[in-house]
Amino acid sequence: MRTVHRLVLHEARVFGSLALWMGRRSQGTAGGRAFGYARGQGSTLLGLAFVCVIETVGVAAMLRDWPAAHDVMLVLDSYTVLLVLGLHAAGVVRPHVLTGEALRGRYGVRLDVRIPLTAIGAVRREVRTTHRYEPGELDLPVGSQTSVTLELTEPVPYLTLLGHREEVRVVRLYADDAGALVHVLTRA
Repeated sequence: MRTVHRLVLHEARVFGSLALWMGRRSQGTAGGRAFGYARGQGSTLLGLAFVCVIETVGVAAMLRDWPAAHDVMLVLDSYTVLLVLGLHAAGVVRPHVLTGEALRGRYGVRLDVRIPLTAIGAVRREVRTTHRYEPGELDLPVGSQTSVTLELTEPVPYLTLLGHREEVRVVRLYADDAGALVHVLTRA
């Protein structure tokens, strides 16, 4: 039951992100400097949303003689289009945020890890396109790519999508302006 609750909460946050995006607002950026990452995934997700719209029209035309099936598929297809747009919106309205005390590395509504600046041992600009799961490492890729690597001096906890607590010592993330993020972190 806990898993279902977490997934429903995730979907609600996705749709909340869509509302924030339409209102040109962001979430959790007050008092900090935002570093976006959504540009790297924007064309892919918006292209997928366009394909979903075309599919919706095609399925509606094929099912025009079966009103019950037509209505069910129209609702499901419309939901899918809104979900894909919401996933993009979540990336736009929830950027990485750097404050005087910490860096919040985020990935839409799926993940939010708070890394104290005192725990960052090394930071470098490093483009990686291959990511294998390793215990103690967290990858936040966009378009299968990360551009900044943070090596931590102490384990930092975070919650997974399903609410499991894990700790990391290395965080790799993508930032649209990776050079600026690395520059600011090395000066902090």
